[in-house]
Amino acid sequence: MENKLFKPNKGKILEIDVDGITYLRLPIKTRLVTEKDNIITLLKEYVAPHLQPNDIIFLSEKALAVTQNQIININDIKPSRLARFLAKRVRNGYGTKDFKGFGHGTPMAMQLLIEEAGYPRVLVAAAISAVTRPFGIKGAFYFICGKLAKSVDCPMSFSILEYAHYAKKAPLHPNKVAREIRDEFSHETVVLDANYIGAFSLGKSTNTLTEKFIGKLFKDNPLGQSDEMTPFCIVRKQNSAA
Repeated sequence: MENKLFKPNKGKILEIDVDGITYLRLPIKTRLVTEKDNIITLLKEYVAPHLQPNDIIFLSEKALAVTQNQIININDIKPSRLARFLAKRVRNGYGTKDFKGFGHGTPMAMQLLIEEAGYPRVLVAAAISAVTRPFGIKGAFYFICGKLAKSVDCPMSFSILEYAHYAKKAPLHPNKVAREIRDEFSHETVVLDANYIGAFSLGKSTNTLTEKFIGKLFKDNPLGQSDEMTPFCIVRKQNSAA
């Protein structure tokens, strides 16, 4: 069976049950993706040979952003006073066993988030978050800023040397890209943002793939968050085709 060609990333599994249905998450390993690459060409090379009927294509928003040259050297980011103020209030567990990454807890990342969402939106989000957080309501800031702003990352990677000193901005037109990939390969497509907290789409070719489904499907982040080099994933219903 072709499924045997795929190996799970360290500490991950291929199979997952979502609402009583078993799905395979088949990670596609690639070489280093750079700004010189084209996302469609990469998919033709690495993903297309393995596709079967009814498969769904998932691609990392990070890989898409890189191919769109949506990366910037950390030293070229000039954080504003607002960015510095807000970054200090991000709870990322730095210095504790719960620390998984800085997230938007660096002034550089927060500056890029502000530029993506816009200053007025960020100010409203910060004000509402300050009011709601004492009542145990979490996530208001990012909900108001939007998913694209939330996808900003800095540093982009600790473990991939080429990107250790780069920040990643949000990918451009992820819904449009997802539809273009669907049209090219005849498979529904999702541009995915996944980490140790959870997963959500930044773009998708159809609304029949709900955020609830995507969150359950990638809740354990099988593509990894380090140097796995698996920016693409084929999702297949178990026993749908072999």
